Amino acid sequence: MSGRLYVVATPIGNLEDITYRAVRVLGQADVIACEDTRQTRKLLDHYGIRAAAISYHEHNETERAAELVARLLAGAVVALVCDSGTPLVSDPGYRLVRAAIESGIPVEPLPGPSAVLTALAASGLPTDAFHFAGFLPSKPGQRSKTLAALAAEQATLIFYEAPHRILETLEAIDQTLGPRPVVLARELTKVHEEFLRGTAAEIRAQLAARDSLKGEMTVLIGKAAAPPPDDTPLDAAVEALVRAGAPRMDAIKEVARRRGLPKRAVYDSLLRPR
Repeated sequence: MSGRLYVVATPIGNLEDITYRAVRVLGQADVIACEDTRQTRKLLDHYGIRAAAISYHEHNETERAAELVARLLAGAVVALVCDSGTPLVSDPGYRLVRAAIESGIPVEPLPGPSAVLTALAASGLPTDAFHFAGFLPSKPGQRSKTLAALAAEQATLIFYEAPHRILETLEAIDQTLGPRPVVLARELTKVHEEFLRGTAAEIRAQLAARDSLKGEMTVLIGKAAAPPPDDTPLDAAVEALVRAGAPRMDAIKEVARRRGLPKRAVYDSLLRPR
């Protein structure tokens, strides 16, 4: 009889931020797969959990996933954790979860801490829609290209960033997106938790004045301003696209998309007598 794979969220800083259920499942697991056994052992020791822990990270993920699936098929209970927060969110784990599902093994998630939601909740930025994009590319050109592609998103943008790249990233945000509201959340739930608010340029200036930059960082960027309403008559909007070279039906579809209307509504408006 096959076992079960638990995907367990763990604290992002404060060790008290863990659920009773997570402690129970970790204590009952046959093996705990974690990014860094030394880091996870601090949490396990804090709660008196003696389950065996093995490494599962980006460099051994393929081989370790096969090994863990074999143990799951043999009836083992495996708990997957990452160094902090919810596994698979910019962390290893996808291959194991995918392989378990394909092997018919039950996968049970245990919700809990996430730096994305923790930062968003206290940011003061709109929370009705957000776009999490993990880590921005490390190369300047790709970083700017990624930001430009997200410039029109009607959602709060959220990224993780490393301390040694944060100044470059804030500069890229300023150059690509301009003076939007930005929040930098650092060391969430830890003793030195900090929120910096302002434009990217303002926050960069604050950080550049410090002797050193340390800690886990989450960057949030306010959503793009909504485009002004388009009062162009529907028939004129369609004709403008046709003159630009678009086939008439494609032009109708595009106008409908831009206005948030059914395609049929735009089509019918073109048939009405003027």
